[in-house]
Amino acid sequence: MVGTKKYKRNAFPYKRDSIGSVHFCSINSNKNQLIMNAKKLDKGGWTPERLGNLNGKTFLITGATAGAGFEATRILLSKGAEVVMLNRNEQKSQKAIAQLKDQFGQDAKVSFIKMDLASLDSVRQAAKEVIETVPKIDALICNAAIAQVATRQLTKDGFESQLGVNYYAYFLLTNLLFDKIEASKGRIVYVASEGYKMGLKRIKFEDLNFEEGYVANTVYAQSKLALMLFAYELQHKIKAANKEVKIYVCHPGAAKTSLIRKDAPLATRITWSILSNLPIVQSAEKGAYPEVMCATEENLRQDAFYGPTGLMYWSGPVGECKLDPIALDRNAAGKLWELSEKATGCKWNF
Repeated sequence: MVGTKKYKRNAFPYKRDSIGSVHFCSINSNKNQLIMNAKKLDKGGWTPERLGNLNGKTFLITGATAGAGFEATRILLSKGAEVVMLNRNEQKSQKAIAQLKDQFGQDAKVSFIKMDLASLDSVRQAAKEVIETVPKIDALICNAAIAQVATRQLTKDGFESQLGVNYYAYFLLTNLLFDKIEASKGRIVYVASEGYKMGLKRIKFEDLNFEEGYVANTVYAQSKLALMLFAYELQHKIKAANKEVKIYVCHPGAAKTSLIRKDAPLATRITWSILSNLPIVQSAEKGAYPEVMCATEENLRQDAFYGPTGLMYWSGPVGECKLDPIALDRNAAGKLWELSEKATGCKWNF
């Protein structure tokens, strides 16, 4: 359920003394540059209190009708940003926009472009509309995902649904919008999951669509690992090509969102209904903090993984989390990149 709290624009309901000091370390003495080490944030971690005025900034976010995507949109609007939501459902999008304008005023800069991540044609059409109608992109937040699909399903393009929505669609969307984002020296945020370390802990190259041995959680884990391999490989390619786009990867922890759907396995739904009422599971609003941090915070390390740092990385102060080496396997990333270009019909120019 969407919260009913009324936030004033350019204000957010957190006490300033919850932030404390931020520790910095120098990269090198010649550049006179400071980089925030997220591990050294005080006990409060990152919160929206760190945000400044975002007037003139434009953010694109997928899956913003509910959950962490909606909350991220609300936080950004509260600081004066413009937000373009990329959503599948027009009715839910219009309802979300109405709620946001009720909170921030009818002049709130929030709009919607239809995009279905389960269809590459829809992704292409949405990207075309973005390029034609959105003057600039300061950050693209790849938030939307599906999870725990009980029985194997295929997208319109013939991909296993979780891999298609959670990975292939973003591979294509990133490619199509990259030049637009670079023109603004912008950034891209990929919302992954701690689940990448579960399941097979590798990409099942011999059977990417899991025609055999389909298990909902294992397949979800593969889709998120694929997204992370792509993101970190993209960092390398951007650096080698001297491009000016920053890439960040984060996860929301355990948050009360709509990710676990009614078609999830029964055992998963029962387990989640119990866990979601425990203190270790946080609100959707707090689940949005990592992606907003990655979309706005200056001087974050890119070769890192951000999210709640508490027990099991489910909740707690937002900062830098431990990154398993399986997400940094460049051999797997290179193979996946080549396969993905063929699967999506897009070619990168670097």
